[in-house]
Amino acid sequence: MDINPDRSLSDMTTGRIDPRYGDASATAPPWQDIERIPGDAQLYWILTVRADGRPHAAPLVGVWHDGAFAFCTGAEEQKKRNLDASPRVAVATGSMGANGWDSGRDVVVEGTAVRVTDGSVLRALADAWFAKYGDDWRFEVRGEEFVEISDSGSSSTGGALVYRVEADKVIVFGDAHGQTTYRLGGSPRDDG
Repeated sequence: MDINPDRSLSDMTTGRIDPRYGDASATAPPWQDIERIPGDAQLYWILTVRADGRPHAAPLVGVWHDGAFAFCTGAEEQKKRNLDASPRVAVATGSMGANGWDSGRDVVVEGTAVRVTDGSVLRALADAWFAKYGDDWRFEVRGEEFVEISDSGSSSTGGALVYRVEADKVIVFGDAHGQTTYRLGGSPRDDG
């Protein structure tokens, strides 16, 4: 998977406040402020759909790198089976759910998970994981996968497949703005 040079988060539209869920007179936060939230988060929730249509949610670590969310999963995990059936996902993070309404912002990134196989992109993502999490999540690239390296330097068995989610839509909850939607390019639609 190569990073799509035609997609740029600088093309994200100005946030649109949904007056049904927030103060329509408030000012939507600038995209640059919102993008920091998934970049700084330590834990995320990914929502996928099973082949039979049932939802599946799982906590995971990941990185916000080059304007997209990246995560990894084992080849036998439920997330991987779900992605085989439908690559559309939502990734959520923030502090409001744990700390209350007035504690900041929660962010949901909606998009399509695309497998990363390019060695140079995988190495850049492995470096991003290490920069963010240190030895807790240190990966080595082998072929088209990540292999976790323990604190002692010995390799674990088995690999992890890496995916990247470019945002089609980002929904932000919190502050006076209530609910704000950002979309890549074009005009925001009314579906929240």
